[in-house]
Amino acid sequence: MAASLARLLQSRGLSVTIQKFDPYINVDPGTLNPYEHGECYVTNDGAETDLDLGHYERFLNVPTSQANNVTTGRIYKTVIDNEREGLYLGKTVQIIPHITDEIKRRMTLLGKSGKFDIVITEIGGTVGDMESTPFLEAVRQLQWEMPDGDCIVLHLTLVPFLHAAQELKTKPTQHSVKMLQQEGIKPDIIVCRTEVPIPDAMKRKIALFCNVKADSVFENQDAKSIYEVPLLLHMQGLDDIVLKKLKFRNIPQPDLTDWQNFLNKLFSPKSEVDVALVGKYVELQDAYKSIQEAFVHAGAVNLCKVHVHTVHSEYLDASNLKEKLKGMDGILVAPGFGGRGIEGKILAVKYARENKIPFFGICLGMQMAVIEYARDVLKLKDACSTEVRPQTKNPVIDLMEEQKTLTTKGGTMRLGAYDCRLKEGTLAYKIYGSKMIAERHRHRYEFNEQYADMMEKAGLVLSGRNPQTGLVEIVELPQKVHPFFIGVQFHPELSSTVLKPQPIFVNFVKAAMKHRSGK
Repeated sequence: MAASLARLLQSRGLSVTIQKFDPYINVDPGTLNPYEHGECYVTNDGAETDLDLGHYERFLNVPTSQANNVTTGRIYKTVIDNEREGLYLGKTVQIIPHITDEIKRRMTLLGKSGKFDIVITEIGGTVGDMESTPFLEAVRQLQWEMPDGDCIVLHLTLVPFLHAAQELKTKPTQHSVKMLQQEGIKPDIIVCRTEVPIPDAMKRKIALFCNVKADSVFENQDAKSIYEVPLLLHMQGLDDIVLKKLKFRNIPQPDLTDWQNFLNKLFSPKSEVDVALVGKYVELQDAYKSIQEAFVHAGAVNLCKVHVHTVHSEYLDASNLKEKLKGMDGILVAPGFGGRGIEGKILAVKYARENKIPFFGICLGMQMAVIEYARDVLKLKDACSTEVRPQTKNPVIDLMEEQKTLTTKGGTMRLGAYDCRLKEGTLAYKIYGSKMIAERHRHRYEFNEQYADMMEKAGLVLSGRNPQTGLVEIVELPQKVHPFFIGVQFHPELSSTVLKPQPIFVNFVKAAMKHRSGK
């Protein structure tokens, strides 16, 4: 919802950014298990953030930063650090005003930069959650402090549809708004999440009971694609009402030509492919959200419907490997941490390599490709990563040197965008069409340089390195040996957007299409 509104306002020539405030006490989601909170999204400046920032970037095609995601943990940490430094002059530190003041400072920080006409702040959680109470109080204060037209509140609420009775229910919305008003906040606009269309009479009822104007109640109905949502909201005039309430004048109608062209391609594929996503968090769709969305973008640009089949690596073994991967036009081995499920990932790499199926490994997936090659081609049967087997005799993947003295886990990985120099004539160079690229990282372990010569003599191409450290970023097989086999230490999925699909994904889908046509 936030990303769609921002897309509409941006399409009208306004400079827009979005920030996410999360009520949990973790300083950031970097130490959270994907099962807890889905994917951890990484920004160019190295912030580990909520996965919603990925939606913001995919919709706006503008990078986010450390400033776009704030948690309760970060708020309290700042206030406590300030107190320890004596910045409160002996005052008793309290939720009001100290915590709420820090929340307000963070909420207005991006706006004070002068770069943006509009800042959208999304507050996580639900009205009534104990954790979000200080954030709501900060919003109440901002509504009171800021001049009319400088701040509006949009409340997103659920209108459930009871299938047994074939009936929409507005009571949850009424009670949600009532609780919001008890916090002292009056919503200016109400948007109703719904499975089915909401009749105008019901919208008028919501307006009456929730104390908003009838033209300020909108529906956000289930759509074929999340990328259709901006158009559906524009058809209802949401962006017009927002601009009216913010007292913007003479703003042109949005130019959504590029967006519509993308949707036309997305909804009119001329071919299809089946791709296996081999990972160990596949039960939760949000664990690989950026990868899933990168396939949507790459599929659209290729006029191809990409069917992503998730395969749980922990339950992948020699007895079911062919059954699970049979008929796949491409195999992607996903990122992850720890030893659980890695043998299944290694088997998936071997299957893709030996059967000439397009292969794409990301982060841990690239490391598994290196281990598989070392074991099967170099005959180093005990080759492994020291993350999994600290005492292995052949640590082809090892802990980065600068990581060996660290004792804390949060925010200490190699994070953010780093340069990578590509070797001319390689698959990576053909994909990017450039000698130097920059992609985002999130890892502690790396390719062990001691094995570089041995690997290259055995046919593995080390096609990308960091120019400052020499760290191997990309490995691949020559196309005369394999049609498409590439592993990258970075996370290319994080930079894919609707209007700028990530080139490795685009070319991986092309390779999968070629593989399918050759069956």
